[in-house]
Amino acid sequence: MSDAPKKVVLAYSGGLDTSIILKWLQVEYGCEVVTFTADLGQGEELEPARQKAEMLGVREVFVEDLREEFVRDYVFPMFRANAVYEGLYLLGTSIARPLISKRLVEIAEETGADAISHGATGKGNDQVRFELAAYALNPQIKVVAPWRTWSLTSRTRLIEFAEQHQIPIAKDKRGEAPFSVDANLLHTSSEGKVLEDPAEMAPDYVYQRTVDPEDAPDEAQHVEIGFERGDAVSIDGERLSPAALLTRLNELGGRHGIGRLDLVEGRYVGMKSRGIYETPGGTILLEAHRGIEQITLDRGAMHLKDELMPRYAELIYNGYWFSPEREMLQAAIDRSQEHVTGTVRVRLYKGSVRTVGRWSDHTLYSMEHVTFEDDAGAYDQSDAQGFIQLNALRLKLIAQRNRRVGG
Repeated sequence: MSDAPKKVVLAYSGGLDTSIILKWLQVEYGCEVVTFTADLGQGEELEPARQKAEMLGVREVFVEDLREEFVRDYVFPMFRANAVYEGLYLLGTSIARPLISKRLVEIAEETGADAISHGATGKGNDQVRFELAAYALNPQIKVVAPWRTWSLTSRTRLIEFAEQHQIPIAKDKRGEAPFSVDANLLHTSSEGKVLEDPAEMAPDYVYQRTVDPEDAPDEAQHVEIGFERGDAVSIDGERLSPAALLTRLNELGGRHGIGRLDLVEGRYVGMKSRGIYETPGGTILLEAHRGIEQITLDRGAMHLKDELMPRYAELIYNGYWFSPEREMLQAAIDRSQEHVTGTVRVRLYKGSVRTVGRWSDHTLYSMEHVTFEDDAGAYDQSDAQGFIQLNALRLKLIAQRNRRVGG
């Protein structure tokens, strides 16, 4: 094939599917394969992925710890926007894909590869996210998506291919896995198999990061989260790096059963899918961020942010992180965060997180203006009469017209 890739950088987890893809690329195209394995905080040992890639004949193996970059440059900017897709989903899978794609493209340039490859299926969102990001960064890059082209369309065929090419198969991989899992430092996502029927309650064993809220501690825990310019920087006075801070929040949230979500969402490709998400630290972070914004962000700016948020969240969900419209929205959001600095106290208890206190040197909250006691002239209540009359004028005119013409 004249357009066949000569050298491919594969997003490689070390699991059965991407190991089969690795060998399939070598067999199908006779090309050299470079593997890239990213540590985004999924909680798995990654050295076995390196060893497996080398065993399969890969000479250039990249295994990288991207946790700090992931939280600092992707998760935190998204949380400045309070981004939530379809009212509930905190976009844990979506936000990881642009970083993986960026490194795939960069490694391709570093190693002289002419293509990249991923293991996303032709039914899901991830294929779109990987490829839109890749083309935005390198419009000439080739993308090989085996699940859209190969004939290995069943678990039986995949196992047969693995056995034919001496790819090690773990015992638990010979049968159907009960569900599929994607994980990173922000969340876990579980889909498929036992979860496909949205009428059926998800089994307890699906949950991996959070205790059942009913089994969480009977005593509430209070946590103070410090913010600077919209980003969390400390927990209970201890300053932490972005990844360390999110890790700590995950531990706290998991202990109290916080961040579970059972969602049927509208995929970008058109179908609906059911997923079980666990975002313990992110759920706490969102509540705390909104808590500090309550006293530091002007009403007009806050309301405009809330209007822009669904569009921003949709762009991330659909794979447009590197689009000009997302960058435009990010610039506006970041401008709004210049004074979002201070501390929030949240209460963690049996699956819930609530803001119970907030304070800041940048606060817009004025006790003098809102007090029920004597305000010492800070606010003249008689001013409200003219304010109301001016705002009521158009409503009065409409009512008079309607009475006159019977509308």
